[in-house]
Amino acid sequence: MFKVIELRECRHPNLMSEGSIAKLKLRNRTILAAMGTEFILDDGRIGERAMAYYEARAAGGAGMIVLETSSVAWPFGMSMPKMLGLSSDEFLPGLRELAQRVQRHGCRIAAQLNHSGKVSAFDVAEGREILVPSRPKRAANDMGDGLTMAEMANFVRSAGPDGKGPRYKEMDQQDIDWVISCFASAARLVADAGFDAVEIHAGHGYLLSSYLSPYANRREDLYGGSLENRSRFLLEVVAAIKVTVGDEFPIMVRIDAHEYRTEGGITINDAVMVSKMLEGAGCHAINVSAYSNNSAIGFTEGPLVHEPGGYIGFAKAVKAAISIPVIAVGRIDPDVAERSIVAGDFDFLAMGRKLLADPELPNKLRDGRQGEIRPCIYCYICVSQIFINQPLRCAVNPAVGHENTLGQIVPAETPRRILVVGGGPGGMEAARVLSLRGHQVQLWEGGSVLGGTLRVAALAYEPNGQLLTYLKHSLSEQQVAVSFNKIASIENIKTADVDVVVLATGAKRSAPLIAGKELPHVLDGEQLRDMLFAGRAQGKLTWYHRVMVRLSHMLGLSCNIDVLRKLSHIYMPLGKKICIIGGGLVGLEVAELLAERGRQVTVLEASRDFGSELSVVRRWRVLHDLKSYGVDLRGGASVSEITADVVRYSQGGIDADVATDNVIIALGAVPDSSIMSQLSAINIETHNIGDSANITYIDGAIRTARELAVRL
Repeated sequence: MFKVIELRECRHPNLMSEGSIAKLKLRNRTILAAMGTEFILDDGRIGERAMAYYEARAAGGAGMIVLETSSVAWPFGMSMPKMLGLSSDEFLPGLRELAQRVQRHGCRIAAQLNHSGKVSAFDVAEGREILVPSRPKRAANDMGDGLTMAEMANFVRSAGPDGKGPRYKEMDQQDIDWVISCFASAARLVADAGFDAVEIHAGHGYLLSSYLSPYANRREDLYGGSLENRSRFLLEVVAAIKVTVGDEFPIMVRIDAHEYRTEGGITINDAVMVSKMLEGAGCHAINVSAYSNNSAIGFTEGPLVHEPGGYIGFAKAVKAAISIPVIAVGRIDPDVAERSIVAGDFDFLAMGRKLLADPELPNKLRDGRQGEIRPCIYCYICVSQIFINQPLRCAVNPAVGHENTLGQIVPAETPRRILVVGGGPGGMEAARVLSLRGHQVQLWEGGSVLGGTLRVAALAYEPNGQLLTYLKHSLSEQQVAVSFNKIASIENIKTADVDVVVLATGAKRSAPLIAGKELPHVLDGEQLRDMLFAGRAQGKLTWYHRVMVRLSHMLGLSCNIDVLRKLSHIYMPLGKKICIIGGGLVGLEVAELLAERGRQVTVLEASRDFGSELSVVRRWRVLHDLKSYGVDLRGGASVSEITADVVRYSQGGIDADVATDNVIIALGAVPDSSIMSQLSAINIETHNIGDSANITYIDGAIRTARELAVRL
């Protein structure tokens, strides 16, 4: 049966306190930040999939939901193919239904009004003119770097239907007046739909922000030059909206506090002055964000900051200058937000990725259940989907976009005795959900700790460790019977007397046939993991390294990921020069791990694509970081032989070699289906999930586990 929720003391009383924007009362200070979904219907209307997605976050306790950025001029000014339309009364019925579904949970709802301007990618694809304040400067753009061939095929046609690229139009007064009327009309539409507020998007390179930016706006008329002139268009939009919906209707404005990697772009001083002007114009709240121009790595600086709390300083500067509420965004943890609100740095916390990972985050904070919050691991799958025009998804929460199916964890009609074999992320998620549904669940792990390959991923990238902690905590809370060092033989499974077996045994990893792979300085993925976590791989180590690894294991240091992560900066039983064969996800994660610890790393990858299993934005980040560490990435490299001191390979028909102290072969992962075939002989219901079915890593393991667990 479902566990009774135990209410505990709220550790975030200020974040969970009531807040006001104008006369609008919010039950707490958490806001779902606007984030593209690709759940919108082709005709610009909102359908059940998007409604269920937003309603789940309203039910989860958010104080306000800001819809994804929406086109005031639909089908013009669209940055993605499936963008919500606000340009006609034909959109009114869906908007009205959505408002009612959100508000019945005690949550407020706002629409984000936008014209995408120079980033109207869908207009480019359709061959339409792109409205801009000034013709964009020619600038290097590396956002295509690191993309796989398959991803490139999914991008909006950036060259347009005639192959000549965007057709820019410097706006005249008639264009400006038309856009202003579109914003005003859109505000009237959402007010008629029963929405509580609007947010004007004047950031992220979109049309209004282009006017604010001295880099993008080189006009010499009343809309260019001084900051007052560059702000004129935005202020006229605000004035027109107020005429349409009245002075009392809450208007929020999202602005950029900084334009990264943009010489002569928006600065925090500009943002402070614009915020003062907006307050004087009668706006009711300022949402402080940032932007980066035409840069792959810059995208993880602005608008999707990788640095925790990276924009708090910007919000604080704006807050010090105005009296209306300030909304902060940008990877801010609730603990940090609580302290910042107390300190007066900002008033509201907007979250995107965190509320994808766990839509119930606000309710859990309110009830003192912060330990039960499913963490975002900042893998960037969510936003990467939008880059390739695919529906939003989340690696740790497969219910995103499937709230009516995978999000419904209901009691099983007939509780059963279920054995889950394997304590990796897929096995833990399956056991967690099956137990929640009332099944009697036991989990067998062949090793001495839970986590599987997630432990290696957590060692290389700390946010993965938070997922491991969450899953382990969930099993404990559900009182799942976990057995360690348990071998899942046919005899043991027969003795267990269960109705169903769920196999989550992961992949088998063994190095492919490469001459010299048996040499003592060469490790495959399994041997590297055993060496770090189990004190094994003894034949691959010197006597000194064997003693050190064994001592670490005996003291339990290798069982604690956080401790091991710190110690590995001091001691790692590998030489100075490392050659990694295989530039996929595993190879790059190991390269990042070792490069951070001072190793000279070379990665040899047979294909042109590195990290193809990583999401686009995460790959950009990893490749950037690897290059900053001096990692040598060599694509199209076919390895022929490993010797005692070099790895020989050919690249473009030219033979070469790389000197090395250790070689790590990050290849050879195949699904482990050995038990599956044996179980078919004893006539027991068996299911296979995660990497033991298909190599899909954390994302696939969690998703296949949830898909199975909700239907058993």
